[in-house]
Amino acid sequence: MQGAGQFLQLLIKEMKEYSVEKKFSKGEMILAEGEVEKYIYYIESGAVRAFLLTEYEELTIRFGYQGSIINSLASFLSDKPSELYIEAIRKTTLKIFPKSNFYELVYSTEENLRNYASLLELTTLQQIEREIDILTVSPNERLRRVLERSPLLFQEIPLKYIASYLRMTPETLSRIRNG
Repeated sequence: MQGAGQFLQLLIKEMKEYSVEKKFSKGEMILAEGEVEKYIYYIESGAVRAFLLTEYEELTIRFGYQGSIINSLASFLSDKPSELYIEAIRKTTLKIFPKSNFYELVYSTEENLRNYASLLELTTLQQIEREIDILTVSPNERLRRVLERSPLLFQEIPLKYIASYLRMTPETLSRIRNG
């Protein structure tokens, strides 16, 4: 998946150079459920979370912090309303890159197109791994695996959101971390 990394680095370079910068306060929504995702966001500073609202709870499904990219991918790819909210969970500065610019970059060369395909494959594999984690492994193992993938998570993201992401209560997460 070397091509995925190459495309991601190119995308970040383009986003830093050709996107609009916008600042968000803690708690401010970047995208609301029902809106169609038209952008990719590069996080210059701060932290965000993507979450769903169910009848009973908020379910955090993804985080982004400095140096990462986030959006509502299903909405972005399908042009359908997003099921996700994306919220700044700290004061956050984003580089906002329009979908049209993104696809200009993707289709500008054969190499970019191949590398984009690699990035989509990698994203799909990561999503499958996450689903397996949530459905099959113990809470202790879920925590271990998420820390392998994201060692800075506890430095960047408040505990209550990590607990939601891991599908456990904050008390359970604290007990596992301290036990």
